Amino acid sequence: MKKFEKVCKTLDDTKELAQNFAKLIKDGCFINLYGEIGAGKTAFVKLVANALDVKEKVTSPSFVILNEYHTGSIPIYHFDLYRLENEGVRTIVDELREYSEGKQVTFVEWAEFSQDEVPFNHLQINVTYSDDDSRIYTFSFIGEDKNNIIEELKKCY
Repeated sequence: MKKFEKVCKTLDDTKELAQNFAKLIKDGCFINLYGEIGAGKTAFVKLVANALDVKEKVTSPSFVILNEYHTGSIPIYHFDLYRLENEGVRTIVDELREYSEGKQVTFVEWAEFSQDEVPFNHLQINVTYSDDDSRIYTFSFIGEDKNNIIEELKKCY
């Protein structure tokens, strides 16, 4: 499995990471986000959406399960599975698969609640924070990384 880890000590570091990442997913990608509450999953999605020229205000989909953004350079779908129970996740499995096909970016926060019902080819981003308030972003690709996103991201640093 290909892996890349980046420590972001400041918001500017995180913005730079989001901008570099956005350039690599402009043809579409399905992304599972992992991390504790407050780790920065939604903040990272906001920064990536901004880098992809989304005009709408990007917000957490915690209560609505899915937010859609169509004003950027590529459609973005932002799921949050935190409030769904096992039955609830089963009701959206087809949507998760549907949003993994075609030219769009799909983010799934709290993917650990998906019961492994996510598409085979996807990127995982684990966000953790340390005592000095820096964030550690660990990128790994599951399945076939056709666009070599991990390798290209490594080249940025």
